[in-house]
Amino acid sequence: MIIPCIDLMGGKVVQLRQGREKALEAEPPLQMLARLEAFPEIQVIDLDAAMDQGSNNAIVRELASRAIIRAGGGIRTVDRAIDLLDNGVYRVIIGTAAFSAEGINIAFLEALPAERVMIALDSRAGKIVIKGWKEATRFSAEEVLARLEPYCSGFLCTYVDKEGMLQGTDLNWFRRLRAATKHEITAAGGITTIEEIRELAKIGVDAALGMALYTGRLPLPDLARMNRELAR
Repeated sequence: MIIPCIDLMGGKVVQLRQGREKALEAEPPLQMLARLEAFPEIQVIDLDAAMDQGSNNAIVRELASRAIIRAGGGIRTVDRAIDLLDNGVYRVIIGTAAFSAEGINIAFLEALPAERVMIALDSRAGKIVIKGWKEATRFSAEEVLARLEPYCSGFLCTYVDKEGMLQGTDLNWFRRLRAATKHEITAAGGITTIEEIRELAKIGVDAALGMALYTGRLPLPDLARMNRELAR
């Protein structure tokens, strides 16, 4: 499955390079959502909340009222996660709050319904990064996948090293992750070609698309057609 991404900053749809530099602004959120109506599920990330510089909560709720969305970005309290789920979000994506100094934040994760949780394993230089990708943990994604399975229904695995660079992703990394868990995996970070999406689909990994979609590198009609093919 192909999952288009709507990343929010300051109420606008944006794309960042490496989670830092704003590369472009797109259409307003509701207009962007309308353009993506051919896709059964949309990924919405609140970048302001992820970076502790505000939130786009009202927009996330509005989008959730109009489409099936998975929402993430700065969901660091149980109350916020439950509020989003109660207001139409299909699944919440938990990243920073899934970890503590000691390892996995079991108390936090146990407070949420596992079937409606995805855990974000954003990785740079081989280690999971948190707090808006500013802080590295001592864990690799491969090390924690199996231990996290009881607390979620899937994983969002971002190859941060190539995020927003349009330089391709690391398919071998995703193959290793696929071998480490039976849970659903969504790949993100640098996916640039139809061939990469096909290779991911062959191993049972979904593809979350941002920069390649917004720059037109991968045209929306082609992606919608491919998504229908993959669903057969």
